[in-house]
Amino acid sequence: MDAVTRLHRQLVDYSNSLFQEGILDNQFGHLQQLQDESNPDFVAEVVNLYFKDSERLLNEITVALDQQNVDFTKVGGHVHQLKGSSSSIGAQRVNNVCTAFRSFCEEKNIEGWVSLNPHKILPLFSAIIVRSSIF
Repeated sequence: MDAVTRLHRQLVDYSNSLFQEGILDNQFGHLQQLQDESNPDFVAEVVNLYFKDSERLLNEITVALDQQNVDFTKVGGHVHQLKGSSSSIGAQRVNNVCTAFRSFCEEKNIEGWVSLNPHKILPLFSAIIVRSSIF
């Protein structure tokens, strides 16, 4: 087996592991299928937009939660947007965190949000996407 074949096999195995671990779902695979020779950077562009929007939403959520009187309806709206964006690109693990956080918003439970530590999830997902977008 030559080096290129081995490298390709490693990439395929890595991609499969991301799906098996629940980090990505089939929606990310659909995005990859939309990328072709006429738009070779499609996945990277979509993911970059997702990260910019997600960072903005996380900042807005953090600011809202830092208020003395937290507006959980507003926070829940931001979480809903993040959940929708995550679902549309196949970020299953982030989507799952958003689902959990929505229940914390309904319960008005700030400590629950802190326990999820969302600021660690997006950088992890970013690293995963960078590696997997080369497929």
